[in-house]
This record gives sequence, structure tokens and C-alpha cells, in this order.
Amino acid sequence: MKLPVNRRVDETHHVVTEDGLSVWYTIQVSPHSRIQEAIFERPDRMPSDDECAHWLRLLIAGADAVEAPGLPGAMTRRFEAFERSPELEAPLA
Repeated sequence: MKLPVNRRVDETHHVVTEDGLSVWYTIQVSPHSRIQEAIFERPDRMPSDDECAHWLRLLIAGADAVEAPGLPGAMTRRFEAFERSPELEAPLA
């Protein structure tokens, strides 16, 4: 899987495992922050905690991923990890 930067997402940022788990990964980068996002999806059921945790350990580096709220009955789970560098941010006016 090729790792995307700034959400130029296409099929190179997507992999389907042998057992049918779809995994998407993106990174948004700015001069003072970085957002990593991983999305897991199955056609028949919601991905389990164990399979998401396995991929999160491999994909999300340097931050703790937090699961974003999902819709009831959805077969998709989305995790985000936010990293900020406050010393590089412009001062608030």
C-alpha cells in the first residue's frame, strides 16, 4: 500500500486483506500539524476491535488514534490521530 499525503486518495491507498477487510489510510500535512486517518470496512459486518487495533499499530505512527463516531448499523470504522506543533502555529490576534 502506498501512503498518501494531503488526501490525494486513490486505489494505491487502499488494500483488501485475504479475509475481506478493506483498509484505507491517508495523511494530511500542514506546516504545524498532521492528521492521520485509517478507515476499516467489511461488506458483511463491522470490523472487530482486534483487527482494527492490529492495523492501527502498523499505520498510525507517533500519535494515539481515536475512533470517530459512526452511524448505527454501519460496516465502516474510522480512526483519526491529530499531531500539532504549537510552536510553529501563528499567534492568535
